[in-house]
Formats: sequence, C-alpha cells, structure tokens
Amino acid sequence: MSGAGLAVLERLGVRPAEADLTVVQFSTAFCGPCRATRARVQQLQATRPGLAYLHVDAESHLDAVRELDVRRTPTLFYLDRDGVLLGRSSGAPRPAELTAVVDAHTAVRR
Repeated sequence: MSGAGLAVLERLGVRPAEADLTVVQFSTAFCGPCRATRARVQQLQATRPGLAYLHVDAESHLDAVRELDVRRTPTLFYLDRDGVLLGRSSGAPRPAELTAVVDAHTAVRR
C-alpha cells in the first residue's frame, strides 16, 4: 500500500504492527452483506489471536473513502504487520475465501 494509503488507514485507527493480519472493512449501515462479512471476520478473530479487525463506517469517513477509492461496500483491506497491503476485496467475500486469506497469515488457536 502506498504511504499515503497507509496514512489514511492509520488516521482511522489501524495499527498493523500489533497483529499478524489486520482486516479493515468499509461498510454502510444498510448493507446486508456488510453485516454478514463483519460477523464472519469477528468469528474468525475468536480463534485467530494474530487477527485484528477494524470496522469503518464509510458514510462517516467520506474523505478516506475517496482517498482509498472505495466504490462499494463491503470493501476489505488486508494488511500485514509491516503495513504492506496483501490484498483488497470489494463486495462480500465468500466465507471460504475469507477464511483462506486469514489462515494464510495467522495461526489457528485450537
């Protein structure tokens, strides 16, 4: 991720150095897929101690939405511990895809 993009996310409270993987989700209040995605990430977070999650209300952060070119919700950003953008998705990811991304960068607690 560009330094400017990372700075935008850090202004929103993202602290990538504190987790193996940070998932940042931009959502809107009336987005059903956003709620389902949020629930899935939080479910994964319960068994993956290296996973951090930050939910951002897109309507309350329009400057960040524009700077990061968020065009639909949910939009998710995946950052490693160094703040490197590992990936980005627009629209609700399938649960198996989301789990695969998380598992590739975090450990599962049994």
